Amino acid sequence: MKGIKNWAPEDRPRERLLANGASSLSKAELLAILIGSGVPGKSAVDIMRTILADYGDSLMSLAKASVQELMRYEGIGEAKAVTIVAACQLANQRLKENLPKRMHISSSADAFEFFKHKMQDLPIEECHLLLLDQGMGVKGSTLLSRGGIAGASVDVRCLLREAILGQAVAVVLCHNHPSGRTTPSREDDNLTKKASEACQAVGIRFMDHIIFAGDDYYSYQDNGKL
Repeated sequence: MKGIKNWAPEDRPRERLLANGASSLSKAELLAILIGSGVPGKSAVDIMRTILADYGDSLMSLAKASVQELMRYEGIGEAKAVTIVAACQLANQRLKENLPKRMHISSSADAFEFFKHKMQDLPIEECHLLLLDQGMGVKGSTLLSRGGIAGASVDVRCLLREAILGQAVAVVLCHNHPSGRTTPSREDDNLTKKASEACQAVGIRFMDHIIFAGDDYYSYQDNGKL
C-alpha cells in the first residue's frame, strides 16, 4: 500500500484540510495528521482506522484508552500514543469551555448536561455532589470519592459536610459506571436511601441520584425511586 505522500493530492488529509476545511475529514484522517506517519504497508490513516474500529469508531471511547493500550498497535510508539491521548483530552476540554458559568438545574437532563463532559470518559468510578441554591442555581460541585473499575465508596457524613460547608439548599448526587451500564446496583440503592434520609434530617433537599454511563444516564427521581 502506498504511503500518504504517494497518494493523489486530493486524497491526502493535510491537502484536503487546506483545500476543503477540517470538517471534510474523517476522525481517522484528522488523527492521522497528528501522528504523522504509518509503517510499511500501512498509512497513518489505516492505523487510525484500525484503532478507531476497535473503540467503536467513538472518540469518547478512545479517550478512555491509556498510552500503554495504544502502544500495542503496530506503528504506535509512546510519542504517537501520547499525541492521540492528548488530542482526545483536548477535544474534551473544548467541550467543557462551552459549559455555562452559571446554570439552573430543573431536571435530571440539566444535571447530566452539567457533568457529562467531566464524567463520560472516566475509566474509574467517581462520585460528585452538585450543590444548589434556593433557586436551583448551581453553587458548585465537589468530588466525594474516586475508586476503581468496580466502584467508589461514599461516606454519607462526608456528603453532608460538603453540602453544609457549601451552604447548599439542595443537592444532586452523581456517579459514573465505567461498565457503560446504567442499571443501579444494590449498593447504589442503599447509598441513595442513606443520603436522602441524611439530607432530610438536616433540612437539605436531596433532589436526585444520577448514574452516568457514556451518553446515557439513570435518574432515581425520574424512575420514581425517591
